[in-house]
Amino acid sequence: MRTRYIIYTALALLVAYLIYNKFFSQNAKESAAAMAAGGKGGKRKNGPVAVNVLIVKDTAVNNVIDVTGSIDANEKVNLVSQTAGNITGIYFTEGSKVQKGQLLVKVYNQDLEASLQQVKYQVTLAQQNEYRNKILLQKEAISQQEYDTSLTSLNSLKAQGDMIKAQISRTEVRAPFSGTIGLRNVSPGGYLSPQASIAQLVNIDPAKVTFSVPERYLTIISPGSKIRFNTESSRENFTATVYAIEPSIDVASRTITVRAKAPNPKGVLTAGSFAKINLTLDQIPKTILLPTEAVIPDLKSSLVYVYHNGVAMAKPVKTDMRTDTKIQIIDGLKPGDSVVVTGLIQMRAKVPLKIVKVIK
Repeated sequence: MRTRYIIYTALALLVAYLIYNKFFSQNAKESAAAMAAGGKGGKRKNGPVAVNVLIVKDTAVNNVIDVTGSIDANEKVNLVSQTAGNITGIYFTEGSKVQKGQLLVKVYNQDLEASLQQVKYQVTLAQQNEYRNKILLQKEAISQQEYDTSLTSLNSLKAQGDMIKAQISRTEVRAPFSGTIGLRNVSPGGYLSPQASIAQLVNIDPAKVTFSVPERYLTIISPGSKIRFNTESSRENFTATVYAIEPSIDVASRTITVRAKAPNPKGVLTAGSFAKINLTLDQIPKTILLPTEAVIPDLKSSLVYVYHNGVAMAKPVKTDMRTDTKIQIIDGLKPGDSVVVTGLIQMRAKVPLKIVKVIK
């Protein structure tokens, strides 16, 4: 019995302590006061959102697009021989500059040279015979037919000589244009066939820049348009002039291929390089540009928030050209509007605003 009373007494004391701590302690009083204050505050609206606003104004801007392209040689060819035979001479150094018409490789042609010399002797004899017959014809000592026979024989031998000269010229490989010759694939004494590549000859001054632009710019870009570009291999900025445009549009990509020429006297540009091209299409004298983060994409259009009579007002806008940091507004705003550019996460229509900074 005594033990039972002790347990009951302890439980009663514990319950009394819990009731006191909940309703009569200092913490309970502070919690009640906080709840009371919260209840009164719930009837008041939240304070205004602090924002920065941008004053809209007309701006002149260049309509610029960034595209990629490639650097091509002005002229490039794989040198090959027109005839087969053993190589008797190589007359160029790998990686050197060569001039148009310079002899590069020679194939064995002594048999042709001998045949040409033989024909030359025959031509000399035929010329003398034709001259004698011409004198005799004037004296009416021979017939016209006899003279014509000697003249035909002379002309036939001359034609035979020209044919041998053409064969000899095909045993010589000459530079078709001035440029830089690459690594050779043949050696002296080797057998050269018309299918074998001797080396590659490249002319890279000027360099050609080939790139594609969207179909919508077809009426804007034309021969004479200027472009700026740079490459991975150089920190320089280069300029080029458009000189040719593909007459048809690529059906798959809906783009048109454009080619420009860039001066390259120092040989800094290399054929096959990747080019980052900055193409200025035209200048827009009056337009509105906003920071990209100030324009909120919507299902049907885009929205911006404008400060109006102390609150935020949502305005649908139409956009067009974009840059890295800004977007063009073509409809929905006018100069003088105050566009909210910060605190956009908290933006809702009719939210009270407090302007912290005005950007002009």
